[in-house]
Amino acid sequence: GASAPVLTACVAGRGDGGPSASRVFVVRKDQDIYIHTLRKLFNESHGIFIGLQRSEEELAGKSRKAHLVQVSKNYRSVIRACMEDMHQAAISARDPALQNQYSTQVSILSAMELIWNLCEILFVEAAAAGPLLLRLLDWVRLHVCDVDNMVREVLSSEDPSKHELFWNVVDVFVLQGRMDEARHLLSKEASANPTSVNMYRILDDLMKKMPVPSLNATQTLTEMELKWQHWHEECQRYLQDGTFASNSHMESICKILLGDEDAILEKKELMTTWYHFLVTRLLYSHPTVKPMELRFYAQACMDLFLGVECSPEPLDTILMAAFEFEIHQVIKECSIALSNWWFVAHLTDLLDHCKLLQSHNLYFGSNMREFLLLEYASGLFSHHSLWQLGVDYFDHCPEYGRVYLELHIERIPLNTEQKALKVLRICEQRQMHEQVRSICKIMAMKALRNNRLGSALSWSIRAKDAAFATLISDRFLKDYCERGSFSDLDLIDNLGPSMLLSDRLTFLGKYREFHRLYGEKRFSEAARLLLMLMTAHIAPCSFWMTLLTDALPLLEQKEVIFSAEQTYELMRCLEDLTAGKSDKQKFQDDNVETMKVEMLRLALARNLARVIVKEGTLEGS
Repeated sequence: GASAPVLTACVAGRGDGGPSASRVFVVRKDQDIYIHTLRKLFNESHGIFIGLQRSEEELAGKSRKAHLVQVSKNYRSVIRACMEDMHQAAISARDPALQNQYSTQVSILSAMELIWNLCEILFVEAAAAGPLLLRLLDWVRLHVCDVDNMVREVLSSEDPSKHELFWNVVDVFVLQGRMDEARHLLSKEASANPTSVNMYRILDDLMKKMPVPSLNATQTLTEMELKWQHWHEECQRYLQDGTFASNSHMESICKILLGDEDAILEKKELMTTWYHFLVTRLLYSHPTVKPMELRFYAQACMDLFLGVECSPEPLDTILMAAFEFEIHQVIKECSIALSNWWFVAHLTDLLDHCKLLQSHNLYFGSNMREFLLLEYASGLFSHHSLWQLGVDYFDHCPEYGRVYLELHIERIPLNTEQKALKVLRICEQRQMHEQVRSICKIMAMKALRNNRLGSALSWSIRAKDAAFATLISDRFLKDYCERGSFSDLDLIDNLGPSMLLSDRLTFLGKYREFHRLYGEKRFSEAARLLLMLMTAHIAPCSFWMTLLTDALPLLEQKEVIFSAEQTYELMRCLEDLTAGKSDKQKFQDDNVETMKVEMLRLALARNLARVIVKEGTLEGS
C-alpha cells in the first residue's frame, strides 16, 4: 500500500501510565495488518461481523435495536481488550522504539473506542432527550482518565481532606456528575472542619436533591424540567445569600451546580477536553438536551475551550461531525485520520445495519459499506494468514465481492500443498471454476518441476487439464521404459473414471492394469487387454514395440494363451509397425530392435503352430 501520512489525535490519555498528552502521529497506511498484537482485533471482530450478517433476517423492532447495541458493545470490548494487551506490551517492552510503537497504538485504539462509543450512543442506540445525557456522562467517565491517578492518590492518603489535591478531586467528581462520591469526600472535610458544618450540610443537601433524568420512562421530560427549575432556583438563592461566601471552594462548587460557564471553565485543567466541558455544561444547564440540539452546544464548547490560538485536532473534527449527526463526514474523517481500514469498515457496516446509510451511493456504483469492506478485506489478503478472514468479508459484498475475491485469490502464494488445498476448497465451495483450474495447474507445474510425478498427475486430473495429464502420462511411460517399473502405483491403480480425461492417461491406467493381471497370473485377461490396447489404437504407436515385447513371455508360456485369431492380430500389428518405418529408419535402428522383431516373428509363428495343433483346425482361413 502507498505510504500516506495519517494524523491521529491521541485521546486524553490513560491514568495508568499510558500516553497522557494530545499528540499527532504519522502512521503508514496499511502497516497495521502486520502488527502482531492487533491480530486479536482482526480475528475476534471477524466473528462479530459474521454473526451480525447472519442475524440480519431474524430480528425486528425493539429486539433488533437491542441486538445492534449489543453488537456495538462487543466490538468495543474487543478494542478495549487489544488496548489492554498493547498497554501491557508497552510496559514490558525493553526497546524504547518498540515501547513507543505500542504506546502510539494504545492512543490510536483509545481514540477509536472513544469515537465508536459516541457513535453507539447517538446513532445505534439513538438515545432520546433525558437518557442521552446519562449516556454522555458514562462516555466521559469512561474515556477521560487523566485525573484517575490524582483521585487514587488522594483517596489512598491517610487524611484525604488534608491532602493538597483534595478540592481538585471533589471538583472532578462534581464535573463528572459523580455526586455520591463528591458528597462522601465532603463529609470527611465537614468532620475535620467543624466551622464549615452548616455550609457543608446545605451543599450536601443541594447535591443530594439534584434531579437527574431517568433511563426508564418513570418521569416525563416536563416533570424533570420542572423539578430541575425549582432546584436551580434554590441553588441560586443560597449563592446570592452569600451562604458559601466564606469558603471559596464550596462557592465555586455551587456556581458549577448553577451551570456558570466561567466557573466551569476555570476547571479546564481538570476536564482536559472540550467534550468533557460540553457534557458538564449540559448536565448543569440543559440536562434534557435533545439530540438535534447537541450541534450548537458542541460547537460553542469547543470554541470556548480551545480558544482562538488552538486549532482542532482530527479527533476533535470527528467528534464534532458526530455531534452534528453528519454520519458520512464521521466516516470520511476517520478514513483519513486512522491508520487502518478496520475501524471504518466495521463501523460503517454496523451503521448500515441500523439503516442509516441508505441514501449514500458512491459515484462508482458501490455503496459506502461495500467500498470500505472491500478495502479492508484487500488489506487482509496481503497478510500470510489473515487472508482467510478476508474471504468472508468479500462474501458479504454483494456487488463486487466475488470479483475482488477472484482477483485476490489468484495472487496468494501457494508455497505449500496444504495452503493450496485450503485455497482450492474456498474456490470449490464458491464454484470458482476458473480459479480452481488455475491453482491446480500451478501446483501440477510445481510438482512436475520437482519430479513428483504422482502429485503432478493428481493436480492435473483435478484441474481437468487433458493436455497436461497427457504430458505427465508420457513422463510416467518414459520412466517405465527406463526403469522397468512404475512409481506412484496407488495413484495409477485408483484412477477410476478420471483416466478418461485424456487418451494417454487411459492408456497409462490400462497398461498398469495389464501388469497387475500379469502379476496375478491372470494371463488370458492380460493377453486380451494387451491386444485391445493396440487394435483399439489406445496405445501410442511409439509404444507398440514395448507392448509386443510384453507379449513375448505370454507367447512362451507352456499353456497356449493367444488364440489363432489373436495371434494373427499380433502379427498384423508387428508388420504395421515395421512397414511404417522407411529403409533409412530401419538402417538407423540398432541391432537390438532387429533382433526383437525376429524373436517376435519366431515366437508368433511357433504360437500359431501350437494353436493350430491345439484347436485341430485352422480357423478363419
